[in-house]
Amino acid sequence: MNVRAHMSMLFHLDKCIGCHTCSVACKNLWTDRKGTEYMWWNNVETRPGAGYPTGWEEQERFQGGWELKNGELELRLHSRARGLSRLFFNPALPTLDDYYEPYTFRYQDLFSAPEGNDQPTAVPVSMVTGEPIQIEAGPSWDDDLGGSNLYAKNDPNWEGVDPDIQAQMHEIERVVFNYLPRICNHCLNPSCVAACPSGAIYKRAEDGVVLVNENKCKAWRMCVAACPYKKVYYNWASGKSEKCILCFPRLETGQAPACAHSCVGRIRYMGVLLYDADKIYAAASAQESELVEAQREAILDPFDPAVIAAAKENGLDDDWIKAAQNSPAYKFVKLWKLALPLHPEYRTMAMMFYIPPLSPVVSTVERGLIKLDLPPERMDFELFENLGKARLPVEYLANLFAAGNVALIEPILKKMLAVRILKRRQSVYGEVDAQTLALLEAAGTSLEEAEAIYELTTLPTLEERFVIPPYHREAAAELYNDPLAHKGEVGLGYIQPPRRGE
Repeated sequence: MNVRAHMSMLFHLDKCIGCHTCSVACKNLWTDRKGTEYMWWNNVETRPGAGYPTGWEEQERFQGGWELKNGELELRLHSRARGLSRLFFNPALPTLDDYYEPYTFRYQDLFSAPEGNDQPTAVPVSMVTGEPIQIEAGPSWDDDLGGSNLYAKNDPNWEGVDPDIQAQMHEIERVVFNYLPRICNHCLNPSCVAACPSGAIYKRAEDGVVLVNENKCKAWRMCVAACPYKKVYYNWASGKSEKCILCFPRLETGQAPACAHSCVGRIRYMGVLLYDADKIYAAASAQESELVEAQREAILDPFDPAVIAAAKENGLDDDWIKAAQNSPAYKFVKLWKLALPLHPEYRTMAMMFYIPPLSPVVSTVERGLIKLDLPPERMDFELFENLGKARLPVEYLANLFAAGNVALIEPILKKMLAVRILKRRQSVYGEVDAQTLALLEAAGTSLEEAEAIYELTTLPTLEERFVIPPYHREAAAELYNDPLAHKGEVGLGYIQPPRRGE
């Protein structure tokens, strides 16, 4: 057993309000430089929708992630020989049109416009060419348009969903959408690392963060194509690849990443997961229907004495083991089995997890249709038995989070709905009756577990949401530098910035 630690983030989609505060916090901190204008290391998509960059899930075009061929795991993008032949030609790369041409406004027009009867406006200009442009796209261009035929019908996750249900989803009284925040998934089996010809991308052993060594980067851009989530970007000014670094300078000082710390809806949780590195290949090679469970099996119980002993053998100290035991990621992913990775069929073993969204309100079912009225008396229980009629189809959610396996989504939604019904019974009737207890049992949970889920979902403190272990960077600094000299050098950015051709 090769026990290692991984810092993982969890997104509770039932709580996301689509305010984009996380995106702006990340943008202001990391991508406000020349060449990064179009980069959104964190973005929030409206689903159903085409996402950002547009259609990033269309792997037949972009060739991201891994595939199973003859029982062996292979990159979709290329073999080693094919990759060498395509160093200077990579047709799987997204174009600028798939993102958007970054723009600003010629604000001087507001002051220099000649006097007239109309209101002066600032003309939009390209940040690449400097010429006036017509704005046609952006990082959240389809924001809140999840029911539109223009965007929603282009979502590839509709595959397998009954055409009648799809048609209903576009009717005005049934329009519904949820938000999907996305960052780099810092995968256990990252295809970007495997595809890089120069070995510039690597995964840190201490916490699993995937980083780019820009001094090694030769601008082949294979990483951009190979990442199925399209979370590696090319800086056209520096000629280097860049990506989310999980705010590791903040983690090393005990702070949560900027996107998580600024989250208004408190949907983000951060914690340590212990995993068995020896199980990665087998888990990534499992059959599609078994991918999620195989990844769960690779995540270890931090209370198991054998796991603790193996973790200490690998150099993990008591602080990290204790952080893993208190980790909200461990509770939601492994203990309660409420959280799933995004598109496990890409076989990268994403280590950022999502709790699927419930329907917007607890609704009643009459004559086979969902009513949006608040249900009177004990009508709550009807929806529990009719999850297939939920406003976000279970098949759609399964395509997003379970490689199409509906059997993985339904227990999660039932457990979440059971918790919701329990708390409503307590607040409205002041008691937990036998019918509610039977419902909890049918959902595969207990009263104690339901209360724990409720507490961590609705009333968590900052310390409960973000359980970040001490990194002991002072010890690492002593290995290669005088601590006092190191103290004076950090915090000033690059001493020698990466240059083209390095």
